[in-house]
Amino acid sequence: MNKKELTRMRFIIKDELLIPSNTAEYSLPITKIPTIPQPPLNPNFAYNPDLQQLLSGKQLLIDDIPFSIADIQTHYQHGYVTYRKGIAYNGKQPICARCGNKDPMWFATFPCARCGETCLYCRQCLMMGRISECTPLIGWNGPVPDTLSPMKPLEWRGMLSEGQRVASRHVVEAILANQEHLIWAVCGAGKTEVLFEGIEEALTAKRRICIATPRTDVVLELTPRLKAAFPNIPVASLYGGSEDRHLYAPLTIATTHQLLRFYQAFDTVILDEVDAFPYTVEKSLQHAVKQARKPTSAMIYLTATPNERWQRECRSGKRAFTTIPARFHRHPLPVPGFVWCGNWQKRLQKNKLPPNVIQWIHHRILANKQALLFFPRIPMMEKALTILRQISPDIEAVHAEDPDRKNKVQKMRAKEIPILLTTTILERGVTFPNIDVAVVGAEDTIFTESALVQIAGRAGRSKDHPEGGVTFFHYGKTDEMIKARRQIVSMNQEGIKKGMINQ
Repeated sequence: MNKKELTRMRFIIKDELLIPSNTAEYSLPITKIPTIPQPPLNPNFAYNPDLQQLLSGKQLLIDDIPFSIADIQTHYQHGYVTYRKGIAYNGKQPICARCGNKDPMWFATFPCARCGETCLYCRQCLMMGRISECTPLIGWNGPVPDTLSPMKPLEWRGMLSEGQRVASRHVVEAILANQEHLIWAVCGAGKTEVLFEGIEEALTAKRRICIATPRTDVVLELTPRLKAAFPNIPVASLYGGSEDRHLYAPLTIATTHQLLRFYQAFDTVILDEVDAFPYTVEKSLQHAVKQARKPTSAMIYLTATPNERWQRECRSGKRAFTTIPARFHRHPLPVPGFVWCGNWQKRLQKNKLPPNVIQWIHHRILANKQALLFFPRIPMMEKALTILRQISPDIEAVHAEDPDRKNKVQKMRAKEIPILLTTTILERGVTFPNIDVAVVGAEDTIFTESALVQIAGRAGRSKDHPEGGVTFFHYGKTDEMIKARRQIVSMNQEGIKKGMINQ
């Protein structure tokens, strides 16, 4: 029976087995079946290795599986495939098994051709394929695929700084002991290299690892670096539209959205940029990360800017953490200067910018020093662009929806753009070797402590140009500005105290 032949996605229980049924009589959508039986594993069954590769550590919809329902059902009856309810109920409250959604606002109903009933479905994770009351989530219960790993999979031969070495040792210990650990490292400290030894230990122990991050551009940046460090290990790179979607690999680099397809897959999850949007605001992504871990597993968090609650937990001893308070080049982090610029929005309405902002731009142009200039909103930035192009026609602006975004970032790297105006889209994940940074309207609520620390962290990253100017132009200082500067000063003091910064 193939998927086209199965006009109704309904099931019956017969001989302690879940059986797909084509008729409405006596059959039910999977959600309405009280308990789904799981047959014992038959060790003599010749399972399909392609299905094993596809389903291991996953939770997929039938439409995502290029095998017939008859094949899937045969594997289930021999104990190798699992069926789970796509939507479960806690009393009368529906819960999406894939994304964890419990909010009634994010459920809707539709007349379902598959089960012949009015079917409830989850709108929260609709972009990954529709989960409804008659949708089974299909997984693997058999042995995992064999992956050959060399004795010494790591071929990176770089040197770690003292701070990186300490953090690397703690990552290894946490991975081997299946513990949680936070690496609180300043922007530009070299967090990726800190992971290499822990990844190697996990691979050697036949453990499966995932590096997850909220943003696609970080996946695209990390993938070639990890492939170069572990050239003989299969690496799956997962983001919207990626070709590796069905690749089983011991090392996976994925956006947090892609983890919605995984279930108890990884022995270690490394979550990069734990404080970044959209992970911080979307509970479904936090659910996805939790669900992608095996019940016994390690969790490593990486960030330069933990939220206040995590900072308190670190200080009170409730959270295991390691700080890397200095960059690898042993120079202090640039400390932001606060510069009052008056009511800049009122000036902007009259097609003017504050004189001290204009002066700041002139100085960079004359000194041939590239700079990033952050604005809180796109319309403000675009108005400022018109004004600043009178100073230099090569000045550009970029934002999240800009179709030419990647090209402009590339031109900035090639030194073809002197000043790049930007929203918070460039607050993290980009490195330019020799730039100054300024924020116009640093008092705006969009500029949180985290955002401002990340923005300041764009300057002084290169060992050849370790000093960069950071200026927060404002119309009244905020607590977030003060906390951001305090955090940067505190890290510099810790770096000096630990002998990680040259004096």
